Amino acid sequence: MNDLRDPRKTFGEALVEAAQNNPNIVAISADSSSGSGMTPFQQRFPDRHIEFGIMEQGIMGFSAGLATTGKIPFVVAIAPFVTARPFEMFRNDLGYMRQNVKVVGRCAGLTYSDLGATHQSLDDIAIIRTIPGVTVINPGDPVDIVKAVHAAAAHIGPVYIKIGSPKMPVLMDEDYPFQIGRGVVMQEGADVTIIGTGTVLSKAAEAARILKQKGIGARLINMHTIKPLDRELVLKAARETGKIVTVEEGYLAGGLGSCIAEFLVTEHPVPMKMIGIDDLFCDTGPYEDLLAMYGLQGDKIAKTVEQFLG
Repeated sequence: MNDLRDPRKTFGEALVEAAQNNPNIVAISADSSSGSGMTPFQQRFPDRHIEFGIMEQGIMGFSAGLATTGKIPFVVAIAPFVTARPFEMFRNDLGYMRQNVKVVGRCAGLTYSDLGATHQSLDDIAIIRTIPGVTVINPGDPVDIVKAVHAAAAHIGPVYIKIGSPKMPVLMDEDYPFQIGRGVVMQEGADVTIIGTGTVLSKAAEAARILKQKGIGARLINMHTIKPLDRELVLKAARETGKIVTVEEGYLAGGLGSCIAEFLVTEHPVPMKMIGIDDLFCDTGPYEDLLAMYGLQGDKIAKTVEQFLG
């Protein structure tokens, strides 16, 4: 947990690596290339980097056109501006047309905490997962980010990746086998399963450690892919532990918890507790303070789990 890395810098370096391996990869920015960690890409591949300015709706259509020529566009900007703002174009140009475009929403969740509700991206998973055929990846640590970039580049079809802004602790082994649609058991346990994703995976891991110290065996799962969901792993956890807690930095409506509940209600219903953001616009303030306010710090997650277990 002491190895902290900048997610945007990590993403930018991974994109350069992917582009070195695949000459068809191009980087597209909406007035945020530097803030998205793509300066190294721009310096290394100036002819494959396009800065559009603030026109996200147009970028979606342009990227779809590039994809028809065999290019693999990575469209990167602030998360709400590549999901909520151009949703119709995301749905029609990328989803309906099944174009091989990778959209990366950076500073996702509450991580743009100081700019308030307009820049906080809490609904992106809920809205993007409604688009048929779009893969949704929410990396939980810097290792996940690197592997997600390479996996997305190799995957044929539209992909949405969301990353945060503050430095993230390294949780996963550098050589672990990342696979789209396959979650990872990080800690075994038989009393309850905690399924974390994205920027708050480290908080879920902290909660699992706290619970273990109290004699509560919490199985911890890194669900880095929201769509397609690892149904086999979720079903196994539900059957073996009997209770599921989900932890996510996004709206409860339509997010990870909803995905899992939708699946389990027809396959193997178990008691569930979803920890995330309820039906509200969040406050503005320091990131860690906001996480605490909304129950997303490790100690608060552990307390919620204890209460859930009764």
